Amino acid sequence: MAETASPIQARGDHEKRVVALSSLAAAVVLTSMKLAVGLTTGSLGILSEAAHSGLDLVAAAVTYFAVRASARPADSDHPYGHGKIENVSALLETGLLLATCVWIAYESVKRLFFEDVHVEATVWSFVVMAVSIAIDVSRSRALARAARKYRSQALEADALHFHTDIWSSSVVLAGLALVVTSARSGLPWLAKADAVAALGVAAIVVSVSMRLGKKSVDDLLDAVPQELSEAVATAARVAGVVEVARVRLRRSGPDWFADVTLRVDAGASFEEAHAVSHAAERAILTVVPGADVVVHADPVAKPGNDDGPATARR
Repeated sequence: MAETASPIQARGDHEKRVVALSSLAAAVVLTSMKLAVGLTTGSLGILSEAAHSGLDLVAAAVTYFAVRASARPADSDHPYGHGKIENVSALLETGLLLATCVWIAYESVKRLFFEDVHVEATVWSFVVMAVSIAIDVSRSRALARAARKYRSQALEADALHFHTDIWSSSVVLAGLALVVTSARSGLPWLAKADAVAALGVAAIVVSVSMRLGKKSVDDLLDAVPQELSEAVATAARVAGVVEVARVRLRRSGPDWFADVTLRVDAGASFEEAHAVSHAAERAILTVVPGADVVVHADPVAKPGNDDGPATARR
């Protein structure tokens, strides 16, 4: 049976959808602008940015639908919720970005060594890139705020993605400036700066894509920082705990789940073991706020005692 979202969670899910939808709208505007100016001027730098923004549009759409789907509450088929849909969307975004880089690198090398293409660096070339940077600054900040507030991995990936768009657009601006300098100074080799700028875009995107891909795979495989596991184990060593036998953590979207097994004195009553479990749970929540914590308290078996261990759960 599916759980019902609380009013606070519902408001959070709505805010995440609004931020993701605004990012999608911005991607539509930027892709259209860059494509029009890139085709008009023949700038590979701007065309590469248009292709990049086109995949941004796909990625933003995937993120929007992932945020909506991941907000569905846990049910009998998905007891840990649907949060990992966000990780899948981030991994898909990585693949789209890498595909863009292959095309950009191919066209850049072709223009650098095999073809001469005239690039017209017009005022509109600079305007569209300046507008692109302004929009990316605004939406990357909005996405980052929402990602931190709601611990959303999909929005975090989008924020990082669009933050790097700022740098890649700056690289294209620099390339266009060098094309203008080439025309005015009579230095023809500067005209190749546009293709070099496109390679710079590809290099930036590859770097970000690899980081996003690694993080997405780690999250899908339930990789957890060793420092966090150690911090949870340390917090769980409350009074009455003989040993922290096992700590298992996993993350599903914005939600953390902790499964901790403690060993307590075999002479402790069930009520005492229960109290130790409750104290350990409170301590763990100070390390991983809002986590779904399950604590098992197993008595340490005495020599010659054949009774099976009792378990207290919270």
